[in-house]
Amino acid sequence: MAPRAPPRGIYAPVVAFFHEDETLDIEALKTHITRLAKSGVAGLVIQGSNGEAPHLLHSERQQVIATAAEVLKQHGKPEAVIIAGCGAQSTRETIQLCTEAKESGADYALVLSPSYWTGAMQKPVIQKFFDDVATASPIPILLYNFPAVTSGIDLDSDLIADLAASNPKVVGCKLTCGNLGKLHRVAHDERIPQPFAAFAGKSDFFLHGLVAGSNGVIAAAANFTPKVHVKLLELYDAGKLKEATELQTKLSRADWVLVQLGVAGLKAALDRYFGYGGGRSRRPLGLVASAKFEGEKDAVLKDLVDLESSL
Repeated sequence: MAPRAPPRGIYAPVVAFFHEDETLDIEALKTHITRLAKSGVAGLVIQGSNGEAPHLLHSERQQVIATAAEVLKQHGKPEAVIIAGCGAQSTRETIQLCTEAKESGADYALVLSPSYWTGAMQKPVIQKFFDDVATASPIPILLYNFPAVTSGIDLDSDLIADLAASNPKVVGCKLTCGNLGKLHRVAHDERIPQPFAAFAGKSDFFLHGLVAGSNGVIAAAANFTPKVHVKLLELYDAGKLKEATELQTKLSRADWVLVQLGVAGLKAALDRYFGYGGGRSRRPLGLVASAKFEGEKDAVLKDLVDLESSL
């Protein structure tokens, strides 16, 4: 029996929290995951880009995944999906991360293409990398396409379709590239066995992705206002496109503010507007000053926070 794809819905790529000495702040993590668990999201992505995966030891990655699984179970959400970021530069380490993710409680692995030796990463090399990882991984994988963090390497729709068609353990993709044409092609490619979960990778084009046929969104801003994301999906599914578009407008404006503030800024926003986390990242990422939230940016984010509080 072929592995199942992740269910349709909203997935929050959970941020990492740290104390002043840069050790993991597990209590802040529990607070955050509790809030997400109560919001109606379909699942969590642990150690995505917003989870500062490159800054964590293998043992820390395992600790965060295990904590997420524990909190979901405590709040009666054991069915919520955990997708673990398992990208590394070698095939060997990537498979090791997939294995450790499974042991810690993850259901799926989200895998970036290797990119350190960019010139060597030609299409056949990348295809073999993903095929080897998927075959050896104890859990199904999702392809993670994010050219901004892979030295410009951009998986095209044919490569995604070929991998999904040839390896049943390739069950989805996250397209943070923002290419809606690619998302549409992947969502409707008859070569790809179904179900296959093609996710939009940013809140900025969440609604547009749904129209194109996506399975939902894995988006940083879902850390900030998860209920707003769930509401937008409900409006779209109910055929209320006008209301969904109005909500997408608010979400796009707020997402642009958060994108400009970066990973550290997202955590600073959680601390400023929801009162937890401390806003710290591991160096060389630093704290985002409160002045960055003044004026129009503050107004845009407050508007979304008020909406989140009303849901």
